Amino acid sequence: MSSLVLMVIGLAIMALGYLVYSKYLANRVLKLDDDFKTPAHTMRDDVDYVPTNKFILWGHHFTSVAGAAPIVGPAVAIIWGWLPAFLWVTLGTVFFAGMHDLGALWASQRNKGQSVGALSERYIGKRGSNLFLVVIFLLLLMVVTAFAVVITGLLIGTPSSVIPTWGAIVVALLVGIAIYRLKLPLLPVTVVGVVTLYALIVLGDRVPVVLPENFLGIGPAAFWILVLFVYGAIASLLPVWILLQPRDYINGVQLFVGLALLYGSVIMATILGGDAAQIVAPMINTNLPEGTPSIFPLLFVTIACGAISGFHGVVASGTSSKQLDKETDARFVGYFGAIGEGLLSLGTILAVAGGFGTLAHWEEVYDAFGKGGVKAFVEGGGNLMEQGIGLPQSLSATVLATMAVLFAATTMDTGMRLMRFVVQEAGNRAGLKVNKLVATLVVVVIGLAMTFSQGGDGSGGLLIWPLFGTSNQLLAALTLSIISVMLIRKRRNPLPAILPLLFLFVMSFWAAIQQAVSFTNPEKPQWLLFAVDLVIIVCSIWVAVEAVIHMRKAATEPPEPENADELLEAERELV
Repeated sequence: MSSLVLMVIGLAIMALGYLVYSKYLANRVLKLDDDFKTPAHTMRDDVDYVPTNKFILWGHHFTSVAGAAPIVGPAVAIIWGWLPAFLWVTLGTVFFAGMHDLGALWASQRNKGQSVGALSERYIGKRGSNLFLVVIFLLLLMVVTAFAVVITGLLIGTPSSVIPTWGAIVVALLVGIAIYRLKLPLLPVTVVGVVTLYALIVLGDRVPVVLPENFLGIGPAAFWILVLFVYGAIASLLPVWILLQPRDYINGVQLFVGLALLYGSVIMATILGGDAAQIVAPMINTNLPEGTPSIFPLLFVTIACGAISGFHGVVASGTSSKQLDKETDARFVGYFGAIGEGLLSLGTILAVAGGFGTLAHWEEVYDAFGKGGVKAFVEGGGNLMEQGIGLPQSLSATVLATMAVLFAATTMDTGMRLMRFVVQEAGNRAGLKVNKLVATLVVVVIGLAMTFSQGGDGSGGLLIWPLFGTSNQLLAALTLSIISVMLIRKRRNPLPAILPLLFLFVMSFWAAIQQAVSFTNPEKPQWLLFAVDLVIIVCSIWVAVEAVIHMRKAATEPPEPENADELLEAERELV
């Protein structure tokens, strides 16, 4: 089968999702209103709350939620065959992620930009809210520590990505100054920024940076991890317009350039008859390597970002909702942000299903569960781009590796900012006033302690990563429960949120139980993972019960006013 056919079908499904289903959600379910004053205006502080052009905000939101996960997930899950991965990515993006991401953005900005953790207190009660914060913090810890290790591995394994990775920060700072201080038009600034970034990629390919085994008294892995945490801490404290917004925007644009190169390579390789344009992976893989787990429920937690991800709700309510200029921009930022991630996952499927040329080569790469990942994407995508558009394999690999690094880095710095919010929120609930410097220091100390807990190579950062998929999807289900309660209170149709919620909760809870059992294997027990998994399971059950109680209660209460100010006024009148 030709990769081109699969690409066209996938693009058509996502286009219909945005043009038809997202319009239904925006107009009929959420009822987005341009006259509603968003928190970016009513609470503007030019640090976290900043009215932002929807294209720039889309870039921030999309690259913050993307990371390396929409590459890693599909590149691993294709071991079960390309069809299950393709269906979950396309249909999951349209009917699950779109509603989740758009709904979380809408719910937060309708409540003064509060995070899903804070929203949970209002809509599912204080007990459920406290447990909700625990799940969010554990998820963010997994993201920050694991992505630090993933980025480090790419910087060491693909030294040609070092210069463009750190050069992108300078480009982003200059773009931020050009847009917000010099008031230059967006289009020419974008063109210059992207051209500069790709020039850095070419330079990086010519001048790879390889650190010596002993650099400043530590190994290269430890050095890059420390640098990444220092960078993340600084980035998370700066006003969003200085680095976060322009960096994520430029990264978002360069992703679409990268996707255009990848999709264009599929078209050209098909025309030229290249073997990389033919899907060689089985549609349904019946010859699974020994030890590969069952497709149910693992497929739905292995592919999280790129189908649906609870981390998206944390970003949407943590940073994006505070920058929304007009409420109607939420459809483009939230739903199309999910589509952008779906396109990245679709591109990954095309690269790893056909980029290896032969079934024998594909089986050689996928000889065990978990052996795919970023490396398979870089190799398969590089072969595809070399055959399709004649880009040398080494330069193709640099483009794709840099793309993965930049996404992971933007997710890491956004994750650290969100962890800081969670620490401050937890402090407030405990009666402590925690400023952002202290909260950031707490985040850095905990993150580094976890990352180096297994040694100087940073392998501890991946220690609890096996729980990311299940906890991430459980969080998505819990976020959908908040959206469902809110819709019921406002007498809107809750089914677009409730149906994905039920499916996700069953699959992710099933996976969490399976993992808990596997962690107690007498031959190789993993008690830390078992304990963390147990905490997540208990928290999720408790929050789910609270959510059901509040859904039933919401159906019998008077309709909720449209925004937080009206709600507070109504509560005062009742008193």
